[in-house]
Amino acid sequence: MEVVAVIDFETTGLSPAQGDRATEVAAVILEDGKVVDRYQSLMNAGVRIPPFIESLTGISNEMIRLAPPAAQVMREVSDFVGGYPLVAHNASFDCKFWDAELARIQRRRQQEFVCSLLLSRRIFPRAPSHKLGALVEYTNLPRAGRYHRALADAEMAAGLFHRLVSELRDSHRMNKVSVEFLRKIQRVPKSQLETCIAREQGL
Repeated sequence: MEVVAVIDFETTGLSPAQGDRATEVAAVILEDGKVVDRYQSLMNAGVRIPPFIESLTGISNEMIRLAPPAAQVMREVSDFVGGYPLVAHNASFDCKFWDAELARIQRRRQQEFVCSLLLSRRIFPRAPSHKLGALVEYTNLPRAGRYHRALADAEMAAGLFHRLVSELRDSHRMNKVSVEFLRKIQRVPKSQLETCIAREQGL
């Protein structure tokens, strides 16, 4: 399995298109199933955090006021991630903020995302929920800290991603599971998963 970077954002809302901004970002480097490096920072984008979001994340406006500028943080985390394939849980959310915040510093994402939420729906279809916390409990993974804080969520998403790859490899006797193949199966309907795996194995 290739080395990947698992990222997570905390934000002021759901959509950068509606003016929402990132308040915290974390990225962990996952190699051979182990987190080997970490980056985490609060980030000051000059916007206020709504009370509901402050309660959910525990990130206060005072904490953000003292945080480094968002542009500085995005330069740092972008350099930290480099060219590694990107992974996130519910990647459509993190991808939007990653792209929007990078655009503000005149950078563009080069790699596609792998989504551990989409993968979990195909690999663990019987899970009662495919939210990160529910899957951590379902797979008996350790909690890395408070949910809705970027570093804890990134570390738990990394553990879940490794578990998903291991399950795919063990259940289907796959010698190699590539990032490219994971991107492929996250796009196919659940009913076509077995066919997609068989095709990958040349069966």
